[in-house]
Amino acid sequence: MSLLDFFLGRRLANREFKERKIGAFEGLPAMGLDGLGSSAYGPEAALTILIPLGAAATSYIGWVMAPIVALLGILFASYWQTIRAYPNNGGAYIVAKDNLGTNASLLAAAALMVDYVLNVAVGIAAGVGALVSAVPVLHPYILPLCLAILALVTIVNLRGTLDAGRVFALPTYVFVATFGIILAVGTYKALTAGGSPQPEVPPPPVGKAIEGASLWLLLRAFASGCTAMTGVEAVSNGMTAFREPTVKYGHRTLTAIAVILGILLIGIALLARVYGIGAMDQEQEGYRSVLSQLAAAVVGQGLVYYTAIGSLLCVLALSANTSFVDFPRLCHVVAEDGFLPKSFAVAGRRLVFDIGILYLGFTSGLFLIVFGGITDRLIPLFAIGAFLTFTISQTGMVRHWRRAIDQAGGPKGQLRAHLLVNTAGAVTTGIALIIIVAAKFTEGAWITLLVLPIVIILLKVIRSYYDELATQLRDPRPLDLSGLSPPIVVVALSWNKLSDNALKFALSISPNVVGVHLMQLSGPDATEEQRMLREQWKVDVEVPARRVGLAPPRLVVLHAQYRTIQLPILRAIDEIRSQFPGRPIAVLIPEVVKRRWYQHFLHTHRALRLRRQLIALGQPDLTVINVPWRLDLNKKVRVAPGSAHRIGQPA
Repeated sequence: MSLLDFFLGRRLANREFKERKIGAFEGLPAMGLDGLGSSAYGPEAALTILIPLGAAATSYIGWVMAPIVALLGILFASYWQTIRAYPNNGGAYIVAKDNLGTNASLLAAAALMVDYVLNVAVGIAAGVGALVSAVPVLHPYILPLCLAILALVTIVNLRGTLDAGRVFALPTYVFVATFGIILAVGTYKALTAGGSPQPEVPPPPVGKAIEGASLWLLLRAFASGCTAMTGVEAVSNGMTAFREPTVKYGHRTLTAIAVILGILLIGIALLARVYGIGAMDQEQEGYRSVLSQLAAAVVGQGLVYYTAIGSLLCVLALSANTSFVDFPRLCHVVAEDGFLPKSFAVAGRRLVFDIGILYLGFTSGLFLIVFGGITDRLIPLFAIGAFLTFTISQTGMVRHWRRAIDQAGGPKGQLRAHLLVNTAGAVTTGIALIIIVAAKFTEGAWITLLVLPIVIILLKVIRSYYDELATQLRDPRPLDLSGLSPPIVVVALSWNKLSDNALKFALSISPNVVGVHLMQLSGPDATEEQRMLREQWKVDVEVPARRVGLAPPRLVVLHAQYRTIQLPILRAIDEIRSQFPGRPIAVLIPEVVKRRWYQHFLHTHRALRLRRQLIALGQPDLTVINVPWRLDLNKKVRVAPGSAHRIGQPA
């Protein structure tokens, strides 16, 4: 078993594709971790904005979270319809392309791509923040821990969506169970204590108020809290991952995500208020997350606490998995339309789109490094992409239902209801998007707004390249076979067995063969070596060629003043082209096949460099052909003392 097989699993066949589909059980950990994990940093982000209110912050958190939960309900109803209307893939890119046009679809694709990258960075940073809350001694190692978790999630997803869903199922369901218990116990204590329960572990004291509540402050808190909904669209974007019937499993997964997330948001806001829990500065020693304070206040710092915090760490860190499921699928669709490199559309060894996974891991790692793995630094960039795609997707669905009503010849009860739901979704997410942009613009949101048009321009540039390539390759005419002539074959010599193979092949395809030998010596030594080389050429090449009735190959000796063959051989080709105008030219490059990894370090790779230069600088009449020679490692050749040998080195 190779290391690649050990880490990523065996290569899967195309026939196994259906077996790799997931159901609702795997769907929740595969696509719901983003939504569930955001319940930790969404309310905390809102409370962070409310820190200037001091102890009064907890009394306002309910007013901030209420419209967020209402918006969650609207999005749930909207995406329920989108999944039914687009059972194969209801992502914002597809919906916008079908209903709003190319430019809108590219805006949706760019927003989703940016949001997925940020989701990975924010989720992992928040997970490490939860770990540091429970184990403060790890605070100096925030960034290394972030990068290690990113590497783990990337490797697991390279094994496939099904494997990722199963691996992450345990921490997901433990998180749901433990925090369900904590919220239930905390609510019970609050009710029995008349709204003022005694905490098992008192939370750190909240700082003094330095300003009063204002509408602008509450809107900023709302904008930060909206990061709790960034994963709601994941199911719609990843419908191709579900097995049949896709709509049933998509609806089940979406329902589980929305219901659990709604309960968590309501419970956290309620208990934060009754226990007086506020946000702390993650960059300061002694930092404790809101959920860590809440769990300790309700159940103390015992087994349940550490189980809950451990599962929270896993869910937050692994919430990046949602992006790793959806981002490659989005890139696959966009690449099939020609707006991304075609490699993004190719399934890898485990029937997932490896290039998309690796690209996401790399770019997310860059964000973590630039922002030091600190959640609060990343949050201002977050949510804009998600709410922009929400708005585009819902607007596209409004157009979809209007078209359906027109085709039906007028309003129908069910179609009209669908239209109203998606209209409500488009309006509410649009308003939320405006608030988020306005509230976060100076805090770093301008970076996201700057990146989006750059990404769109890049997508269009890639598409223009593919369009130009298709135009030049398109030829409706029949194959033109007039004026055919054998090529002038140039063999790049390192005169040994490699050259023998190349010369034999050259003589089989053309009567005009030129052997090109590179000579690095100068002065009398060069003259003597050239004389010996030409005498040996006559004996070993010209005489055997004439014996079988073939035109003998011509030998050209090139002097390499700068020890490279690329420029001298290009000059030789130009001379041949002037001698034989209109004739095609083929350059044969002998090369040793490296069968072991270490053999790559034992060769100069001149053949590779020569091939690249000829392909890059050659004209349309030039063809480059590799002639491989395979070394038999089991065959030992003894050379007798004093035996003749040819001049040259392996390529």
